[in-house]
Amino acid sequence: MDQVIPSEVILPRILITRGKRVMLDRDLAEPYGVATKVLNQAVKRNIRRFPMDFMFQLTKSEQLGLVTICDRFKSLKHSSSQSYAFTEQGVAMLSSVLNSERAIMVNIQIMRAFTQLRRMIFTNVDFRRKIEAMERKYDKQFAIVFQAIKELLTPSPSKEKKIIGFRVE
Repeated sequence: MDQVIPSEVILPRILITRGKRVMLDRDLAEPYGVATKVLNQAVKRNIRRFPMDFMFQLTKSEQLGLVTICDRFKSLKHSSSQSYAFTEQGVAMLSSVLNSERAIMVNIQIMRAFTQLRRMIFTNVDFRRKIEAMERKYDKQFAIVFQAIKELLTPSPSKEKKIIGFRVE
């Protein structure tokens, strides 16, 4: 039971909301092997362990925004309750609330995924700095190459989707 779930499964479940990397209660409940309701009840029983920088409840507009960008959140569209979002520290605190062997193993994997994500972000920033240092160091003859590399590192803006089908005006 070294690896309950691989980090490739966890990483896509880490979202950025309110400028923080978080995981939703429903995405945490599944690997822990409990229902979302059970996870939230355990958290509410130990609410003092979860300050606002560890966990917060999504607003209705934030929740609808998630539904808009990701198909796996369709069930949240008509949900009467708002989901909870757990920061990295909140996920770590969950291991003390959900006290089982599986919870401990899942928590370790999630912490490793957060660390891996942090490492990937740092590597990208570090790589950009190295390119800029090389650009300052070498002649302008390589300016085109450096510009092309910078464009590859910059995320492309989302393109406007064309509407398909017949529209009545």
